[in-house]
Amino acid sequence: MLVPVEAAESTSRVPVLVATTRERAAVDTGDMFSRERAATMSYAMVSVSIPPDEARVVGAIQWPTVPPGDPRREFVTVSADYLDRTAFNTAINSVAKKTRRSKAMIFVHGFNNRFDDAVYRFAQIVQDSRAPVIPILFSWPSQGLVGLRAYERDGEVARESVGSLDGLIEQVALNPAIREVTVLCHSMGCLITLNALQARARRTGKIGGKIRNVAMVAPDVDFAAFREQMQEMGSSRPRFALFLSQDDGALKLSKSIAGGLTRLGDVNAEEEPYKDELARANILVFDITRLQGQAHSRAFEDVTTVMGMIERRLAQGQQLAEDASRRPAAGAPAQ
Repeated sequence: MLVPVEAAESTSRVPVLVATTRERAAVDTGDMFSRERAATMSYAMVSVSIPPDEARVVGAIQWPTVPPGDPRREFVTVSADYLDRTAFNTAINSVAKKTRRSKAMIFVHGFNNRFDDAVYRFAQIVQDSRAPVIPILFSWPSQGLVGLRAYERDGEVARESVGSLDGLIEQVALNPAIREVTVLCHSMGCLITLNALQARARRTGKIGGKIRNVAMVAPDVDFAAFREQMQEMGSSRPRFALFLSQDDGALKLSKSIAGGLTRLGDVNAEEEPYKDELARANILVFDITRLQGQAHSRAFEDVTTVMGMIERRLAQGQQLAEDASRRPAAGAPAQ
């Protein structure tokens, strides 16, 4: 999928900067990076061509029927380049200057994602949300497979990827061209994100500064562990938004595998103890159970109600705003 082709007229291009702990693909260069874990971080930049809205379904990825694809009707790759750390930082500066943007969005994908899955999904999110950001993908070595053993291995690798994401967040935040950082995570990627932010809080004593927003979509995270992490991060943490679906079959399966531990992404936010605990932690909650689409990824498909919210607030230079209806019950202590 990542073999470059010539772009067509009337298409859009989304440049995705990449930091990854995957090994370079040795067999198929069209993969760029494999499912194997590398000892060090690698960098790349992939430019994705997206057909015009009238030729596709907004909110979905039009995968090539026959790779590398037809740019008039399908997502295709128009450039794919490996970078070193210095070139990666230079590329951030270049994109910032060219687009006149100073806000970075770091996307951390979830379980069962190949490298091309993550690149094309993030390109779709950026295109459909119209978010005024510099897109940076953190791709950890998910197997890109479905099954109990693959899920367990992804969980192990996810925990091993925490330090690398922590380092990337620091690297991006230190870039003088970046004024604000939003982290968008999905499913198991939220486990990596929360652990990385917790590690940052332990190391520096606070997380704030340029890291303004964290948007968690269908987080495959133990609710009790999440509550403890919020407490440890303290009041200087970024603004957190939670997108949950009570009909998320993937998270219900994850809950079963975890021995019945409640997953953050499928709680009923109107029931106790979740309602008060989320309000006490000042979490902005979006229950998207009612929306159409596959439950585990519908937040990326319904761009008007979900990604549109992020776009509007980032475009206006705001943090994710407080939801006045989600305040602690009378007498509950503020955190």
